[in-house]
Amino acid sequence: MDWPHDPDGEEGSEGRRKYDMATFAKKVDEAEDFPLSFEEFAEEHGDDPIRVNHRTVVPASDILDHVDVEEVDSIVEFHRAIGRAMRSGEFWEYHPSGENPESRPA
Repeated sequence: MDWPHDPDGEEGSEGRRKYDMATFAKKVDEAEDFPLSFEEFAEEHGDDPIRVNHRTVVPASDILDHVDVEEVDSIVEFHRAIGRAMRSGEFWEYHPSGENPESRPA
């Protein structure tokens, strides 16, 4: 895919130093972007590369397709929604274990 910028450059995953949630977090300003509409966020950032792990880069839209809310009011809610989307879309290799792992919040 032709990315709008280098997935491992300063606009992407910073030379493979930042993955998934950290890359998404760089795209929002906690003081100015909330409440945040995921539809508008996807329009602006959907083509951006997201490095999921050391091997895999996907368009942000692939992950955003799994977001289960339309809008969030805070950065914490944003992270939780992205985390649920990444789990739902099976982008993460790590999954909580132990007794009742589904009860552990994102």
